[in-house]
Order: sequence, then structure tokens, then C-alpha cells
Amino acid sequence: MACFVYVLGSGGKGGPRTYVGWTTDLEARLAAHNAARGARSTKGRVWILLYAERYDTRGEAMSREWRLKRARALRRALAEALHASEREG
Repeated sequence: MACFVYVLGSGGKGGPRTYVGWTTDLEARLAAHNAARGARSTKGRVWILLYAERYDTRGEAMSREWRLKRARALRRALAEALHASEREG
């Protein structure tokens, strides 16, 4: 079963935010976050998928999720790109 690690982005009053997670169904998980059924820290915002990677095992996905949660520079760059695109559009 394929697993995915993903980075979500959201703009808003508090500035751009990112969220990192893993799932077996990207579309359903994004829908859950946007319907306030996702993680507590994602409630009350509109999220878009910024980045995703596919893995063959849950263990690989969880390991990569752990590393991405600590990759502040990557998450900051993704959030800034989201913020820039919101200002342009």
C-alpha cells in the first residue's frame, strides 16, 4: 500500500503556515483537514497541498515525516512561496 508524506500550506491573518503529515489517501486527508476533521492545529484554516512524496511502506513515510517536520528552511520556503502567490493573485 502506498503512503504519502505531505506539506500543506495556509495563508490568513496569522500569516502563512505549514503542516506536515502522512497518509494513504492524499485527497481524502486534505478534505478532512479542510472540513476541520484533521489535526487540531489545522482547524479553522483553508489548506492547499504544497508538496508530497510517495513511499512504499508506512515506516518509510513516517520516518520522512519526522525529518520534514524538522526541515524548517524547506517549510519556510514553501510558506513564503504560498504567501507570494496569494499577493499576486
